[in-house]
Amino acid sequence: MRIAIAGGGTGGHLFPGVAIAEEFRRRDRDARVLFIGTNRGLEARVLPGIGFDLATLDVEGIKGRGFARSAAALAKIPRSLLQSRRIIGRFAPDIVIGVGGYASGPAVLAARFMGLPTAIAEQNAIPGETNRVLGKFADRIFVSFPETARWFRADRVRVTGNPIRAAIAGGTRRSRKPGEPFTVLVFGGSQGAHRINLAVLEALPHLADMKERLRIIHQTGEDDLETVKKGYGEHSMEAEVLPFITDMASAYGNADLLVCRAGATSIAEITASGKAALLIPFPHAVNDHQTKNAELLVNRGAAEMIPERDLSGERLSGVIRRLAGNPAAVGDMERRAAGLGNARAAADIVDECLDLVLRTRSRA
Repeated sequence: MRIAIAGGGTGGHLFPGVAIAEEFRRRDRDARVLFIGTNRGLEARVLPGIGFDLATLDVEGIKGRGFARSAAALAKIPRSLLQSRRIIGRFAPDIVIGVGGYASGPAVLAARFMGLPTAIAEQNAIPGETNRVLGKFADRIFVSFPETARWFRADRVRVTGNPIRAAIAGGTRRSRKPGEPFTVLVFGGSQGAHRINLAVLEALPHLADMKERLRIIHQTGEDDLETVKKGYGEHSMEAEVLPFITDMASAYGNADLLVCRAGATSIAEITASGKAALLIPFPHAVNDHQTKNAELLVNRGAAEMIPERDLSGERLSGVIRRLAGNPAAVGDMERRAAGLGNARAAADIVDECLDLVLRTRSRA
């Protein structure tokens, strides 16, 4: 079987696609998977190292780029459709799946015009502009939250959850023993989050009396690495400070509390692994979708949230201190988060895609 997966740009779009690809390969070792993306996105750096082929399109985002850059991006659409048609024609996939990002639009549209089965995955509570358009054409629409289904045709929507990689989906929850330090995992996505990094440093003086009872694992991104290391040193606070964490499954497994953004992939990983989290949504995300993502967990008692406008070292330290002293509250958040997750999301999506391919073949 041949599968084309289109999209990427950020980890939030790319890694759900990787999870789907891994599930296809798990079922069929001979399955061939081709990613369609851009040479500027995260996919160009990540995919070669994990054994997936990548074909690239000359395409850019349109929204929020100013008139001149938006006009230039619009002018590239016809060419990207032709590029997609050539790539798809050469690869001859059985199905094309869009996972969001610049390349998803032209690739899925080209596949639809070529009469191939198509599907899209929408990770966020509020769908992006590209998926709102593609939803009118795609045969299947996979959404992470029931609330998102209202944006699409009911007969095409499947609520599957957001697919995550098997290593994280199969992880175990930590059970902290008496006397062990309370472990906080801080991260802001693959590039880090400068505002969260600064807030953690501002919180350290307020946590000084907890040095012996607190352990911090902090993914900073490359830009803030030295600044954050220096900050921990100045406050004599031991921490594992890294620019990027490759083995996130182990990091999740060792953590009692996550302090992070509220991107769709983070939300999916939090719920699938059943972790307590303090969410700090990125306020400039398109349609403010990170806040909407976070609210879905907060309203169910599965996480806490501090809007970035209200973020301070004192407030951040107060939440960490309160939860570190209340294991029952942490346990309740973990149980509620686990109740919202679907570790089988990738498998459910692949099931639907295989059924779609079989139906298409039978009609042919």
